Amino acid sequence: MEYHSDRFEDYSLMVLDGEKLVAVLPANRVGDTVYSHQGLTYGSLVLIQNAKLSVVISIFKSVLQFLNENSINKMIVKTMPNFYLDYFSDELEYCFFIVQSKLNRRDSLSVIDLTKPYIIAKTRRESIRRGEKNNLIIREELNFELFWNEILIPNLNTKHQVKPVHTLEEIIELQQKFPNNIRHFNVYHNEKIVAGTTVFCTNKVAHPQYISGNSDKNELGSLDYLYHHLISEVFKDKNYFDFGISNESQGTKINEGLLFWKESFGAKTVVQSFYEVETKNYSLLETVLI
Repeated sequence: MEYHSDRFEDYSLMVLDGEKLVAVLPANRVGDTVYSHQGLTYGSLVLIQNAKLSVVISIFKSVLQFLNENSINKMIVKTMPNFYLDYFSDELEYCFFIVQSKLNRRDSLSVIDLTKPYIIAKTRRESIRRGEKNNLIIREELNFELFWNEILIPNLNTKHQVKPVHTLEEIIELQQKFPNNIRHFNVYHNEKIVAGTTVFCTNKVAHPQYISGNSDKNELGSLDYLYHHLISEVFKDKNYFDFGISNESQGTKINEGLLFWKESFGAKTVVQSFYEVETKNYSLLETVLI
């Protein structure tokens, strides 16, 4: 997280049982509130593999008590979608219930389960064939500069008057640090770049961080051709393909056109929850186990 450390007041925590590290919480502080880090797409309390429910209750109580004793009144936690986990683990969901957490946001992720059959819509198949007829070329390469400067930055500026979350220098730095986890693909038509995507990968999941094409993307079929290739070929051995959210306004609105595009590849909805926890409620965890 150090590449954007100047944007956040870090308040990350480590939880130890004696000398043994049992949990970490990537976090930042804003006033009297601590957030499971706002600079991370997914985050929460990260636990050791063999943490039993009783241990997680103790860990969560310790975190809340520490925050409360250090003048932190609230903690906002974004949960980790279960399909990212190496082992199913809902212990924290139970803890949120016990400490009377407030569910204050929900995002809807569009995810393809690659371990099961999925259906690509007819309109999407037609666009994929259009890409084939236009002789589009897909190349995996590390030419972030070409994509950032010719496709991504102009599109975001024109459509939303924003810049990419990562600067060109930051995404290059991250890829160099995590070469197996960040992969980039460009699409060319007559040797000119027309689309591209940057994909973040875990052992189980492929997640596009950036998707963008030029103004001819519908006529060329460039994005559909690219994503069909990624889903059916490049990442076919992953368990899940996570398109991410189509939400706006803190989860209360959905970009219908974007959602339709993702679902037409066979994606289904997985919910990510955000909880607001009052740290003073740590005492409620003291009487759970009887």
